[in-house]
Amino acid sequence: MPMLAVFVIAASLLVLDKMLKLFDFVASEGGPISVVFQMLAGMLPEYASVAIPLGLMLGVLLAFRKLATSSELDVMRAVGLGYNRLLRVPYLITGVLMALNLLVVGYLQPLSRYYYEQLQFELRSGALGASIKVGEFTTLKDRMALRIERSQDEGRKLVGIFARIASGKGQVLSISAREGQFMALKDNPDTIILRLVDGQILQGAPGQTTRVLTFSRHDVPIDLPAIEKFRQRGKDREYVLPELLRIGWGDGASESVRMASQASLNYRMAEVAMMIFLPLLAVALAVPPKRSTSSLGVFVSIVMVTVYHKLCEYGQGVAAAGRANPLLIQWGPFVVFAVIILWMYWRIAYVPGGQPIGALERFAENIGKRLRALLGRRKSMA
Repeated sequence: MPMLAVFVIAASLLVLDKMLKLFDFVASEGGPISVVFQMLAGMLPEYASVAIPLGLMLGVLLAFRKLATSSELDVMRAVGLGYNRLLRVPYLITGVLMALNLLVVGYLQPLSRYYYEQLQFELRSGALGASIKVGEFTTLKDRMALRIERSQDEGRKLVGIFARIASGKGQVLSISAREGQFMALKDNPDTIILRLVDGQILQGAPGQTTRVLTFSRHDVPIDLPAIEKFRQRGKDREYVLPELLRIGWGDGASESVRMASQASLNYRMAEVAMMIFLPLLAVALAVPPKRSTSSLGVFVSIVMVTVYHKLCEYGQGVAAAGRANPLLIQWGPFVVFAVIILWMYWRIAYVPGGQPIGALERFAENIGKRLRALLGRRKSMA
């Protein structure tokens, strides 16, 4: 349960942060609100690749921390249950989550990233039915300017309409109407009808007298602009694992494309491979010093996982640009972190009274005492 709770909380925080930005983006583009949730769904695999390792580590850490603070861990070790044996079940869960994360980063994440960028493109191009912005002039095919005072009935009814239409012969029509609505044509999907009610038309041309016409209903045909098709999948972050293997070590791609594919593949594999050491890190940081309930280990664990993730992201960018070897810059930090984690686990599991972050615990305790003393002095002076 702690593992699932951490996963849900982490994913929810990431989604909420992105949701605010997407609402602003969709509102500025005049798109429907439903596309926000479609774009969030496209981002879920991206967030899951971070939330799964974090949930695994904090789930194991909090479980062992509860055992340690309630002295149950001491009883288990006294009857012969060592850390290696206690980690059997967490490692079964780790194997399942590693397979799940490999599926996410290897297949779901590239496809969802492409889907997300496709939604962005269609939103900007108007393919998603972007609405006319209220109170602003909207230009259609460089010959018509349209402005709406307000919109009712979810955009079906338009009130306070002004339109200016220019023809190729220099003729200009200025149209104002009390209200109107858009209507589709079944036989011509590239043209829509703007049906206007109760308005006036000012028709003018160079060298001619302006004519004023009053109407109770008038239909204005509007040719919709042609919508470009979105590109095919062609970025290294949009390829699935078999495609990265084929492109990165094949002869049919340029050197820059091959380096980018190799960087992306090594980045994904290094992220998944590190999960095998997370239960060891969780145990090493879960057990506080005797007669202490310090939560410093929880903080350190989150920092270490975040730092490793950012180092992998940086390594991918550097390797994709051709400034470093993909194997060295991705698997170098992996080896360093693996050695640190193994040392920390060895300290807690095989050294009597060993504390991997004992120095940090003492430093944090001293800082806490000084802060409490300083606050106490200020209160006594007040």
